[in-house]
Amino acid sequence: MISAVLSIVLFLIFIMLAMIHFNWAFGGKWGFEEALPTKETGERILNPTALESAIVGIGLMMFGFFYLIKSGMLDVPVPMWITKYAGWVILGIFALRAIGDFKYIGFFKKIKQTEFGKMDSRLYTPLCLTIGFIGMLIQIIN
Repeated sequence: MISAVLSIVLFLIFIMLAMIHFNWAFGGKWGFEEALPTKETGERILNPTALESAIVGIGLMMFGFFYLIKSGMLDVPVPMWITKYAGWVILGIFALRAIGDFKYIGFFKKIKQTEFGKMDSRLYTPLCLTIGFIGMLIQIIN
C-alpha cells in the first residue's frame, strides 16, 4: 500500500516535470531561464535545444510510468531485470543530481547567487533529493 502511494507520488512528479520539458520543446518560455545554470556573469552553462528538451521529457515520462509498472498499477510486460534494477538507476541519477557538480548545481555548489543558484537551492536540489529518497524507499519495500 505504501509502495503504491509513493509510486503514484513519483509518477505525478515525473509527469509534471515531463510536461514542463515538453512545453519548452514546443517553444514555451515559462521557467526556462531559471532552470538553466549560469556563470556569475549570467552566461548559460547549458543551451538545450527543443529536441534535447523533448528527449528529457520522454525520459521523465518513462521514469513515471516505470513506477506505475513496478507497483503493479500498470500491467505492462517488461523484463524482470528492468523492474529490479531501473529503480536503483533512477534514484542514483537524482541522488547524484542533488549532490551536484560542486560548482553550479546541487547542495555543494559554489556559485549560489545567480537566479538558477537560488532556485536550485530552494527547489531543484531538494526535489531531486526527495525523488531519490522516495525511490530508495520503493526499492527497499519491494
